[in-house]
This record gives sequence, structure tokens and C-alpha cells, in this order.
Amino acid sequence: MLRETAIGAYQIFLIILLAPLLTGIIKKTKAFFQTRKGPNVFQPYFDLYKYLQKESVVSEHTSWIFRVTPLIYFSSMLVVTAIVPVVATHSLLAFTADLILIIYLFALARFFLALAGLDAGSAFGGMGSSREMAVAAIAEPAFMLPLFTMAVAAGTTNLTGIVQSVVTGGEGVLTLAHLMSFMALFVVAVAETGRIPVDNPDTHLELTMIHEGMLLEYSGRDLALLSLGVSIKQVLIFTLLANIFFPWGIATVFSIGALLTGTLVFILKLLIIGIVMAVVETSFAKTRLFKVPDLLLGSFLIGLLGLVSKFVFRG
Repeated sequence: MLRETAIGAYQIFLIILLAPLLTGIIKKTKAFFQTRKGPNVFQPYFDLYKYLQKESVVSEHTSWIFRVTPLIYFSSMLVVTAIVPVVATHSLLAFTADLILIIYLFALARFFLALAGLDAGSAFGGMGSSREMAVAAIAEPAFMLPLFTMAVAAGTTNLTGIVQSVVTGGEGVLTLAHLMSFMALFVVAVAETGRIPVDNPDTHLELTMIHEGMLLEYSGRDLALLSLGVSIKQVLIFTLLANIFFPWGIATVFSIGALLTGTLVFILKLLIIGIVMAVVETSFAKTRLFKVPDLLLGSFLIGLLGLVSKFVFRG
């Protein structure tokens, strides 16, 4: 029991440590493809340190919602981190590692962040919250379908059970439903992490920003918590892509060698997904806001076809 707890704590520490680095690598890769020098890959760490040194300035017109949102957002991401298998099939909260719980925790964090954007009373915050909830109305169903397809194949909604089912199934699990579900979730990952063509994380322009609009009123330690929480969410979504659909290399036994191998393989998967995400961002222009539902609807339909094909072809 003590060993399993230590492994779970190690996975949480690893996610928190790698989250800013992955953001920096994606920004550096985008700069490379755009023939720019770009920021240092460790710049997100420097930014977090700078935010922590500053005092949080809070408007007198805000309520308790604005003050507790950073804690709720960051706490929600920490709980998801304790649920998702990272380098080993066992997580700290493996007994409650349910897909539905993860979806609700993501929704809880989004709900309070949208409320905080409205609470400050600024035009940018209200606009960002409105756009965020509009996108989420389609993104959440599209996010659920691929995960439920994998749950149907494994016969359980427990993440540990799903990962173990894919690992033991070998290459035979790479069916049409499996691949279509991965494609659908990848498109949703673009929207959930606020990236082009859905959103542009590198600008504060009124016409393009969604997520950034809800963070403009935050500063200091509150902004540090939210920024780190956003980076953790990005790593978690990439982890779901890597470990649910391609979990090979994850540690199934609790030994130092297996954990080291699992850690190296996990980091490699994150790098590949991050670089692919950066390539996607530099290959497409920002989509008009009214076209975003069409993109997410396409992802939803791919996920739905994947779920249907699971029953039609029984694969």
C-alpha cells in the first residue's frame, strides 16, 4: 500500500514538473516553424516565479467567486492528476479513476473560470466566458464519446481497467473504432487546450481570444495558480491521448526499472504529441468563431462513427 501511494505521488509530482516545460517546448517549436527565435523553453517557469513574487490585485467589485476560482481550478486539476495513470497503470486515486468523474472535474474548473470572468464585470471577461461556454457545449459531448468507446471496449469506465485492457490486447486493439476515437479526441484536445484553429493562446486581441479573456483580471499568485493549472490540464489531456489509446511502455509492475522506462516513454509521448500540436497550429489559420462549432461537430461525428463501428464490426 505504501509503495502504491509513493508511485501515485511520484506521478503527480511529474505532471506538475513537466507541465510548464511542455508549454515552453510547444512555443519553441511553433517559433521554429515560423522562422522566429522564440522564447526559452524554460520561460514558463520564469513566468510562474515572477507571478509568485507579485501581489494579487483584486477589484473591489468582485465577489468570493473571483477569489476562490484559482484554488478550485488548480485543485480540480490536481485531483484529475491523482486519477489519471501516467507512468504506471496504478494512480493515487485508482479506486475512483472513473472517466465520468474526470469529465465532471474538467467541467467544474471551466464553470468557475467562466463565472470568474463574468464576476469582474469587464467586457473582455464576459466575452471570453460567453465564448468558452459556447465552445464547451459542443466540445464536452465530443470529448466524452471517444472515451466511452474505449470504455465499451474494455467493459469498464475505470481508467486503470481501460489502460490494462489495451496493454494486454496488444496490436489487436488497433481497430477502426480505436483509431477514429483517437482522431476525434485529438481534435477536441485542440479546443480544450485553447489552440489554433479554435483559439490563439499567444494573443490578447479581442477578436481571437477566448481563454485569455477570462484571465485578464487576475494577477500575482492567483494568476500563477491559474497558469499552472492550465498547463497541467494540457498535460492531462495529452496523457489521456497517449495512455488510453497507445499505453504501451507504461509500467504494469511496481519496480524501479519499470517506472524509469515508463517515465521515459511517457515523456517521449508528450514530446511527440506536443510537436504535432505545434505543427497543427502553424499549419492552420485561426478559424472564425462561428466556424468553430462546425469543427467540433465534425469531431463529434467521428467519435460517434467510432462508437457505432465498435458494435457493427465488433472490433
